Amino acid sequence: MMYIGALMIFIAIVLAVTFGNILKNDTKKIIENINIVKSGKYNTQTINRPDELGEISFAIKDMSKSIKEGIEQIEQLHGEITNTQKEIIYTMGEIAETRSKETGNHVKRVAEYSYLLAIKFGLSEEEASILKLASPMHDIGKVGIPDNILNKPRKLTYEEFEIMKTHAKLGFEMLRHSKKPILQAAAIVSREHHEKYDGTGYPRGLKDKDIHIFARITAVADVFDALGSHRVYKKAWNDEKIFKLFKEEKGKHFDPVIIELFFENISEINKIRDIFKDV
Repeated sequence: MMYIGALMIFIAIVLAVTFGNILKNDTKKIIENINIVKSGKYNTQTINRPDELGEISFAIKDMSKSIKEGIEQIEQLHGEITNTQKEIIYTMGEIAETRSKETGNHVKRVAEYSYLLAIKFGLSEEEASILKLASPMHDIGKVGIPDNILNKPRKLTYEEFEIMKTHAKLGFEMLRHSKKPILQAAAIVSREHHEKYDGTGYPRGLKDKDIHIFARITAVADVFDALGSHRVYKKAWNDEKIFKLFKEEKGKHFDPVIIELFFENISEINKIRDIFKDV
């Protein structure tokens, strides 16, 4: 939008200069014709009547074509930049998942689930799209966790789990300095997606709506996909077991409204899972 705004200002200046020159020339011709009439030395061939509207019309037509071509080029460039940004964000998310021996499709499914639930929750298209791009980086802080803890095939000790929990703060610290809305959202999601609705989560023990809506949505999307996927420390759960946990944790771990939306839209959730299934 910034580029388009700059282009429109440039176009306005060009239009003003173009029309100014046209009207300046036409005014000169009109004055010449007035002087000819005043002198009595005129005939139909002598009078040079300027076709102001015609010249302006052609100028507008040419300028409109240039404007259209310019906007199309800017939109194409903006699209390329956006796609590159998406690719970088997904890659960042996949790096974290790969270190913990999880598939790249995990972050893609979490992104799609989060977008769907955000729309169903009533967030705007813009907000839902930001969350879709931010949620893949929810575990980016895991790049700072030692491999022997990250990939331990058994239950973590208390001390090991305390180290594991630091990935939420690490991710936040990595992203929080950016002024880009997507990375700001990613910083929030990274820090808060392990908070629980009843206040028993980490790292800050936030409760209820003190937890950002982006994090509350991502928590449901992430846990659903993580439980349904194979990990080094566990086998994949079946849907029945996951659904039972979700119903038990409604209002405890998870925002009850988002859990309701999850069940109401389970058919769409399953479609996403089928599209991005692990190979």
